[in-house]
Amino acid sequence: MTSAAISTSRSADATTYLDHAASTPIRSAALAAMVEQLRDFHGNPTGAHRVAREARKALEDARDQVAAIVGVSPHGVVFTSGGTEADNLAVCGVVAARGGVAVCGSTEHHAVLDPVLHLGGRTVRVDSGGHTDLDHLADVIDEDVSLVSIMAVNNETGVVADLAGIAAVVRANAPTAVFHSDAVQASNWLDLGRVFDYVDAMSLAGHKFGGPNGSGVLVIRDAVKIEPLVRGGGQEQERRSGTQNVAAAVAFGVAIELTQTDRTNQVARITELSNRLLDGVTAIAGVEASVATESRVPGLCHFTTSVESEALLFLLEQEGIMASAASSCASGALQPSHVLTAMGRTDTQAAGALRLSMSHSSTAADVEHLLSVLPNCVDQLTCGQA
Repeated sequence: MTSAAISTSRSADATTYLDHAASTPIRSAALAAMVEQLRDFHGNPTGAHRVAREARKALEDARDQVAAIVGVSPHGVVFTSGGTEADNLAVCGVVAARGGVAVCGSTEHHAVLDPVLHLGGRTVRVDSGGHTDLDHLADVIDEDVSLVSIMAVNNETGVVADLAGIAAVVRANAPTAVFHSDAVQASNWLDLGRVFDYVDAMSLAGHKFGGPNGSGVLVIRDAVKIEPLVRGGGQEQERRSGTQNVAAAVAFGVAIELTQTDRTNQVARITELSNRLLDGVTAIAGVEASVATESRVPGLCHFTTSVESEALLFLLEQEGIMASAASSCASGALQPSHVLTAMGRTDTQAAGALRLSMSHSSTAADVEHLLSVLPNCVDQLTCGQA
């Protein structure tokens, strides 16, 4: 049954946004800081005059904010255009600088998986719960491996990686390899300083925690050498050329500091909402949670359903609810999830995926709105399939 054939009425309720794992609203303080920078401080930070120096100070203050949160020297903070560039810079930059082979998890975001495969790298299996198979990791990595990349939190299922266990395997089998983690989905839920304790490099994206779109960071230890993807003016200590987006960096710094400072309170609040959402959604016939609650971060709830994702998302949007099936892609088209496939789910299960994600602006009303309409949406589609 196609979405065009479904008859439904639009709810009068305000839009309910449950796709924060794709992008979350910018925080008011971050927006204010960004607007001020754009309006009042337009200098190029590489210049020598006063206006340029003001821009450079704002950029370096933002770098200091990120460094303090993560626990690294400011020199280790490289501003990028987002998480995808940060991931590509880590993978391609390390391999270009050191040679060797790159390895990543089979459920990585495509920003890691695609460059690893493009470079002829290797992938590591996961179990049915989405956790890295440590025995397979040990088999896959050897002295030829120069980089291992395993994401801290999966962007589709929310599964939290055992970074301590993974790091131990990497150090034992490829002691000189760089251990990188895509921590884009971790910022709202995990202590980034603790995450960085286990790795040599870490990618972040501002729009996942209330910063602006098009802002990102690669955090690297001083000993890690990378070749730039973009050459030119030699900005970012010659690791990423191009005039920096100072306003985005400033907003990124404000947002990450607010997020990590209030993280404990937000985790507790969103956990309550998540539990309510999980209980209500899994009470619907034909809907199952994809992973165990204790394995994932609270803000990301992933399900498999007995109905087609595209049709379900259409019905939800007609009711004012914005959700997703898997990770976002450039075209917006739904494609089978490589994450669910790697976890051993069937094509039918993957075709019925539903991702509901929350963040700092989520409310109990969002959850109640979803629970008030989802059973009927599933029922309509189930009847249509009969």
